[in-house]
Amino acid sequence: MSYLLKGVQACWFFKQMHGIVRPLIKAHLLEKVFSVQKLKTTQQFSQDSSRNMDCFSYIIVGAGSAGCVLANRLTEDPDSTVKLLEAGPKDTLFNSKRLMWKIHMPAALTYNLCDEKYNWYYHTTPQKHMDNRIMYWPRGRVWGGSSSLNAMVYIRGHAEDYNRWSKEGAVEWDYEFCLPYFKKAQTHELGADLYRGGNGPLHVSRGKTNNPLHHAFLDAAQQAGYPFTDDMNGFQQEGFGWMDMTIHQGQRWSTASAYLRPALSRPNLSAEEDTLVKKILFKGTKAVGIEYVKDGGKKTIFANKEVILSAGAINSPQLLMLSGVGNADDLKKLGIPVVCHLAGVGQNLQDHLEVYIQQKCTQPLTLYKSQKPLNMIKIGLEWLWKFTGDGATAHLETGGFIRSRAGVSHPDIQFHFLPSQVIDHGRTASQLEAYQVHIGPMRSTSVGWLKLKSTDPREHPIIEPNYLSTGSRGDPGNYRPVSLTSIPGYLTLKFQLSKKQGSTYSHVVTRLGDVRTCLLQLPPPP
Repeated sequence: MSYLLKGVQACWFFKQMHGIVRPLIKAHLLEKVFSVQKLKTTQQFSQDSSRNMDCFSYIIVGAGSAGCVLANRLTEDPDSTVKLLEAGPKDTLFNSKRLMWKIHMPAALTYNLCDEKYNWYYHTTPQKHMDNRIMYWPRGRVWGGSSSLNAMVYIRGHAEDYNRWSKEGAVEWDYEFCLPYFKKAQTHELGADLYRGGNGPLHVSRGKTNNPLHHAFLDAAQQAGYPFTDDMNGFQQEGFGWMDMTIHQGQRWSTASAYLRPALSRPNLSAEEDTLVKKILFKGTKAVGIEYVKDGGKKTIFANKEVILSAGAINSPQLLMLSGVGNADDLKKLGIPVVCHLAGVGQNLQDHLEVYIQQKCTQPLTLYKSQKPLNMIKIGLEWLWKFTGDGATAHLETGGFIRSRAGVSHPDIQFHFLPSQVIDHGRTASQLEAYQVHIGPMRSTSVGWLKLKSTDPREHPIIEPNYLSTGSRGDPGNYRPVSLTSIPGYLTLKFQLSKKQGSTYSHVVTRLGDVRTCLLQLPPPP
């Protein structure tokens, strides 16, 4: 009996202990659960606080060709937050491309070259080697940057240019290394091959107007002895052929369309337009943030990883100098505190000229009639309805690459053909049936610079490209400007229009001339 009583007592003891311990265990478990939850809440609060305090992993200045790509790639990591700042507006209105037809209709490209709304509208200093001409430099100030303003011709560059960079010390910039990235970025409408991509965000297509002048231009080039190339971005760049264009389903396919828009729905990307960046914030010589103006109010944001400048060849060095990074002597003259003396900021500015050879057309084959008001309305309505017709192309559908002289290893002259006449970037209207060939050197040797005009970020810097300051071989002053009509050996080519194209016109005559004239220079007379 005593044994039973002891057993009962023992059972009662353990039962009581169970009644006491169980709630303690429960309480301990609950405490752990709440602690974990509290930790998560604290971490979330910390992240939210970080965002509320305008601190991001990365800050990208400039939503242009590079900035849009960076915003997309960096936000693929959900743990990284990105702030993207653009000086200009969005490239859509109420999320509609049609309402922003001046950007997205390929044929409307000259509108934005004449409009400061989407364009920085830069001008150079008077160029002493060009009879003191002031050159106009349009640059994109909108989502997509200059890829929302340009003529949409897609050219990668020659393989030997990349190989030269590699030989000069740019590690992993040779063509073999870069080609897979070109292919990864691209979806070509003709399909993937050894050189083209088939599954990338950047859509590339060929022209579809079938204008007889394009065929005549290609025929003339072959009659002059130049080869036909079926892909200027493929095995053989040299020769004449059909251009690739960043146009998709009749719409301009800028980097904003290819990269930025697909990333906008990600919670870790914050993109702002109509912002004026005033300066980079430094802690010592480390960039830690950005100061900018939005809707008249000054704002400050910080980056705990990187501040990335992708504002272009003009705005990036301008912003560096406004922030105290540049030639110390120049900065001190403007009263800018020097953060870091880097004399190269704003130096080594290089650009290449183009010459337009324009010719009156003897037959109504150009786009002149399309530029009449009634026809423009018809073209615009078709594009707005179906994204087809003459509004769905930039019309720069053919071109070529050649070598300017014996001994040049790979092409250094580029051609574009346009079955229309463009005067001063479209700022002056054409008055007749005409077409033109654009001719430009690709490896100009002239080197210029840009400097601040003032400490006001709204004021354009001084832009000095120093055009034609060197000869074609880099010898200063060894070349003289000449008139195009004074060139000996001027070639006259017939643009023979074949009857199989349905044309009854006999021919259109143009003068292409010696390709060296694109440099507007010849050796001095003996």
